[in-house]
Amino acid sequence: MLRIQRTLPDRYQTASKQALLDMVAAAKASLGERCMILGHHYQHDDVMAFADARGDSFGLSKIAASNSSAEFIVFCGVHFMAESADILTSDRQHVFLPDLNAGCSMADMADIDAVEEAWAALGDHVELSRVMPITYMNSSAALKAFVGRHGGAVCTSSNARAVLTWALLDPVDGRTRADRVLFFPDQHLGRNTGFELGFSEGQMLLWNPRFELGGLDPAGVASSKVLLWKGHCSVHQRFRPEHIEAFRSEHPEGIVLVHPECAHETVVLADVVGSTDAIIKAVEAAAPGTAIGIATEVHLVNRLANEHPDLHIECLDPLVCPCATMARIDLPHLAWILESLEAGEEPNRIVVDADTAVWAKVALERMLAII
Repeated sequence: MLRIQRTLPDRYQTASKQALLDMVAAAKASLGERCMILGHHYQHDDVMAFADARGDSFGLSKIAASNSSAEFIVFCGVHFMAESADILTSDRQHVFLPDLNAGCSMADMADIDAVEEAWAALGDHVELSRVMPITYMNSSAALKAFVGRHGGAVCTSSNARAVLTWALLDPVDGRTRADRVLFFPDQHLGRNTGFELGFSEGQMLLWNPRFELGGLDPAGVASSKVLLWKGHCSVHQRFRPEHIEAFRSEHPEGIVLVHPECAHETVVLADVVGSTDAIIKAVEAAAPGTAIGIATEVHLVNRLANEHPDLHIECLDPLVCPCATMARIDLPHLAWILESLEAGEEPNRIVVDADTAVWAKVALERMLAII
């Protein structure tokens, strides 16, 4: 997706950190309750210090929707998160992304054209009314709308099991809602959830959109239960079994917390597998002195380590790779967007067109009804 971010004026690029902190603080104070700043867990600490709320993508969108007083929602996250906030908030609330280049590589791995081509190809071999499209929250509004139109639902890393159970295992009038799901864009979350529900590796096939029929044969598609889109998180795929083995060799009594976007061979070695919120809760519940190895984005890991000095917390990736796209939201961009709003300008407003928003909201509300 093409997004054009204007070059920041020199005053933001050359300002000292303290000057930027002062700019953000002053503009935030001036805007007052008219503006709400949302900070995703993976953000820089400098940015998070100004967040009115912190959380995961959907949690923050719900917080925005529940705040009727803020007319400006500044989402310190990535593009698909700001889209979801625009879908769930009222018409009088405007959502802004400080840097339009803050995208999500995983979300970009499944675009609407490729998904529609896959859907058409599936229709040549199976009954589409028995295929349920399920999209992870980390996807564009266009994909959420596609799912809404075709009877599917959105899922998050914390409720993927409930959503797949609803699609494939819960009977409706004596039969399940679907014979199989097309799950996108993260293959690892889909696979890990499928294993949790008892599906075998042979029932979960990888759909590669670069190949005809996803690189599969018709018989395989017909016998599948979960078709996994070939997509992944560039951060979470880095965590490997050898990272866990190295941590356990140094901390035999320690615990390992892993995000379900990691590969299955890594997930099966963890003590706790869960979303960012689940990881935070596991840390909060740990006894003082516990050693904890965490497989998720390093900014969150470092923040948890700073907030819990009585624990030994470390990132399991020795190269501690941050989410590069999330890191595009920084103090210069935050200062620029807030001062622009203060001046009556509205750059970088995220607007989802009405038809897309309607169907995307159907998919999101369907997810909420499943929980």
